[in-house]
Amino acid sequence: MGLDALPSLDQIAVALPTVAAAYVIFGIAGFGTALIAAPVLAHSMPVAAIVPMLALLDCAAAIVNGIRIGDKVARDELFTLVPLMVAGSLVGAALLLIVPPRPMMLALGVFVVAYAIYALSARPATKRLPRIWVLPFGGIGGIVSAMFGSGGFIYAIYLGRRLDDKDAIRATQSALIGLSTLTRATIFALAGLYTDGKLLVLALLLVPGMLLGTWVGHHITLRLTRDQFLRILYVVLIASGVTLVIRATMAG
Repeated sequence: MGLDALPSLDQIAVALPTVAAAYVIFGIAGFGTALIAAPVLAHSMPVAAIVPMLALLDCAAAIVNGIRIGDKVARDELFTLVPLMVAGSLVGAALLLIVPPRPMMLALGVFVVAYAIYALSARPATKRLPRIWVLPFGGIGGIVSAMFGSGGFIYAIYLGRRLDDKDAIRATQSALIGLSTLTRATIFALAGLYTDGKLLVLALLLVPGMLLGTWVGHHITLRLTRDQFLRILYVVLIASGVTLVIRATMAG
């Protein structure tokens, strides 16, 4: 492998701490890496390379979380969400061809921010969300994943109102993200995006940052009550919604 196939020291110096910080969030909430990592990484590497690289790291992080807390996955929720996620992804891919994404991105961002602010300010919900709500949340999560590259915050809203155990929430969330990113990474591989040796080497070099971040996030979560965990989750949701609003505004 020639030197031109290796990432620069500047890229590594920026990417390693950025990825570690992003995966602290992933270790806590089970999603959110692109929220932290993508804007910073865009200053040191091509935007087109960021999503394929994070897809590889997200798959690895989901496996790590699966080893740690895989027994906490709510399999009944997973089995109902996954088919809807797949169907929604197909719909989202079709909508990309016929619907302007900017208005949808803006509306979704405003909704997520408004919901998270309401959830933070309201009294903790004691009534579990009925199972029938899996239909809109599962389908919309898949549509959002296909159109905007991330639907984790949609699933987080649903699981936060369905599950009582914070570890079950993040384990199920992590499993969903792992399946979603595995699908995305497979598509990227078939499209030839991983033939770039520099991208694969950089992803490999960033694995220690991913492992450190998920370890820190996991141990932070061990010290949290369910209500504290949900408050952090809603803050991440607000940041996700604000990011969507900013992207929609800049796209205009």
